[in-house]
Amino acid sequence: MDLVQAMTLASKGMKAQGTRMKVIAENLANASTSPQKPGEKPYQRQVVTFKNELNRAEGMNEVEVDKITKDKSDFILKYDPNHPAADDKGYVKMPNVNSLIEMMDMREAQRSYEANLGVIETSRAMLMRTIDMLRS
Repeated sequence: MDLVQAMTLASKGMKAQGTRMKVIAENLANASTSPQKPGEKPYQRQVVTFKNELNRAEGMNEVEVDKITKDKSDFILKYDPNHPAADDKGYVKMPNVNSLIEMMDMREAQRSYEANLGVIETSRAMLMRTIDMLRS
């Protein structure tokens, strides 16, 4: 693998992690939203899955976002009989978003993004050194 391919591969990883961070940010933004009427569903957490995609022209596997799906875990029930969306027992369905898990996922996505950025910076520096050596 040459340095340009390494930079291309790392940029694909950055794009995938950027999508993941966008979805996590949306989850966090909606973590405390509630439905307005009884029987309505609250916001449902979204999850990003990745896949390896063979780039035949370059001869390498690249990471891509496979799909963004809804988390099938149960909604959180919160007792609030005065809420307009409360059921007959006084419970309101809240989003199935756990802010702690989202923050850990965000940190992991950030580190993966930074690692790919490091690959690009290192590859660029190596290319620049090679060009400087060829000029001499």
